[in-house]
Amino acid sequence: MGQIVVVGAGQAGSSLVARLRKNGYTGTITLIGEEPVLPYQRPPLSKAYLLGEMELERLYLRPESFYSDNNIDVHLSETAVSIDRADKVVIAGGQQFGYEQLALTTGSVPRHLPPAIGGALRGVHVVRTLADVDAMEPAFRPGARALIVGGGYIGLEAAAVACKRGMNVTLIEMADRILQRVAAPETSDYFRALHSSHGVEIREATGLERLTGSDSVSGAVLSDGTELPVDVVIAGIGISPATELAEAAGLEIDNGIRVDEMGRTSDPSIWAAGDCASFPYRGNRIRLESVPNAIDQAEAVADNIMGAETPYVAKPWFWSDQYDVKLQIAGLNTGYDSVVSRLGEKGASFWFFSGDTLLAVDAMNDPRGYMIGKRLIEAGKTAPKDVLADPDADLKPLLKA
Repeated sequence: MGQIVVVGAGQAGSSLVARLRKNGYTGTITLIGEEPVLPYQRPPLSKAYLLGEMELERLYLRPESFYSDNNIDVHLSETAVSIDRADKVVIAGGQQFGYEQLALTTGSVPRHLPPAIGGALRGVHVVRTLADVDAMEPAFRPGARALIVGGGYIGLEAAAVACKRGMNVTLIEMADRILQRVAAPETSDYFRALHSSHGVEIREATGLERLTGSDSVSGAVLSDGTELPVDVVIAGIGISPATELAEAAGLEIDNGIRVDEMGRTSDPSIWAAGDCASFPYRGNRIRLESVPNAIDQAEAVADNIMGAETPYVAKPWFWSDQYDVKLQIAGLNTGYDSVVSRLGEKGASFWFFSGDTLLAVDAMNDPRGYMIGKRLIEAGKTAPKDVLADPDADLKPLLKA
């Protein structure tokens, strides 16, 4: 019963092949991955794993036996270099893999600092793969001086871990405030205060002019002329969808590999899911960089490969752990025009509105507020702003309104 090849052995790829077998697919399944390890969780890399609180085995999404028991042919350390759409063949690791259906779950790649400003110096790192984190771990020692470039979630998580490891941490953000691209000023203010309370020096509206050092990084010159001595640099300046393979094959690209609501690319025999794919969402086209989307979209694609013809309806949610604060986000705040703050003794949440429509919620150590907000958003319901603003008000009745 056919042959399915999946390129990309991350969260989406692992979820897709598992779903195929769960659905009863009996044909050949091949999973091709660039890294030398089985599919693993990425979020703990920059947190629990880097802190030494999680062992490698616990990172794996599924044990090796899962793939052998389910007759899934896994090829690691092999990079797919081309797709022959006419003959339906993928070239990877010097081998040819024929397919009837092909799924691209190639994920994303981190943006690196340019070599021209010192980005290629030893001691300059990105946070994406297991190898990335293993390479930087020895530098995370007490008293070392760390420069974090970028005030998004990756940069802030790296700053929190460096601080907990006893390092002296400076974080720079070129925009006017940290989290400017993804959060309201209220959320930025919350996390700025959190990091400052732990001794992190945050410099906003400040860029990196260049890094200095002959072989290893030893200093940084900032856009305001400040010169800092540094031992290690973490670049948290965003990620880009991994579309090179798809582009070379002539597939349509639109902020990622363009797919329809079923997950099909411009070639009906090729599908895509996860970080690499852009898809229709409420009249627009978006790309979600999150574990939940990677799992849900990949499983939807698996269903549709087997003929379900069920549109994928995204339910965006995200999380971030920094120090003893768990940030949970439900919905997308794009287009918000007002924010309601709910400030409690142990936690806080910020609720994003467009007019009277609830779009999203950022909840810090407020799991109840997050869950209620998530359920309201997914049900297409809103909430009275005065009730949300009252930290003593019970929000549960809003679900029945």
